[in-house]
Amino acid sequence: HQKHFQASYHLLHSHKTSNLSHTPTCLDIIYHTFRNNFDTSLTFKDQYIMERVTRIVSQRAVVIFSKSTCCMCHTIKTLFYDLGVNPTVHELDEDPRAGKEIEKALVRLGCSPSVPAVFIGGELVGGANEVMTLHLSSSLHTFRNSVDIYQYLSRKHIIMERVTRIVSQRAVVIFSKSTCCMCHTIKTLFYDLGVNPTVHELDEDPRAGKEIEKAPVRLGCSPSVPAVFIGGELIGGANEVMTLHLSSSLVPLLKQA
Repeated sequence: HQKHFQASYHLLHSHKTSNLSHTPTCLDIIYHTFRNNFDTSLTFKDQYIMERVTRIVSQRAVVIFSKSTCCMCHTIKTLFYDLGVNPTVHELDEDPRAGKEIEKALVRLGCSPSVPAVFIGGELVGGANEVMTLHLSSSLHTFRNSVDIYQYLSRKHIIMERVTRIVSQRAVVIFSKSTCCMCHTIKTLFYDLGVNPTVHELDEDPRAGKEIEKAPVRLGCSPSVPAVFIGGELIGGANEVMTLHLSSSLVPLLKQA
């Protein structure tokens, strides 16, 4: 991957450096950052599944990954129902396409066994032992009845729904900041490809910009901008977009959107 990145990088800049001394640009920064920090610990598929899990758990106050045949899962779900909570439940054994991959992601996050895996407010609480410990120490009940926390969760849920609505209405959406060098580089890349993305400059939205900026982070973007969505799905930031572009995968993805 690094060899492809380096070759493509020099090809992209050959026309700029033929007659002029080369000065560092934003693309230079991306290239050297990517070259020095290339992460092979997770495959692209693994990263996609992790992002999917992050997206799922950030959209509802209480999410439980479960298996329909798991006794402990049934016990934990019943506990929440008895507390008056209606959790969003994902039965992994009933999802033949992604169930096993999501289960592996939960193990990577520290769940042992993989199910039940309980998330509250987008954060991993743990499995049956952790939930029962909270319940028996009255912490779970306190959480359930905390008005401040539920107001916070409701506000966060509203923001996530707004982001979901925004990215689903256009083929290509970029959350950006007008003063961000990396954002400018990625926007320019799309313009050069003949794509006119919908751009939201978060620093120019004093009312909701800071709240919306938190949403890409919850979905796995680090840093928060640029955050690129294609066809309603999070692609990632500058590194992910450049990786797709330099592997000739970005244009086909755009054509499908």
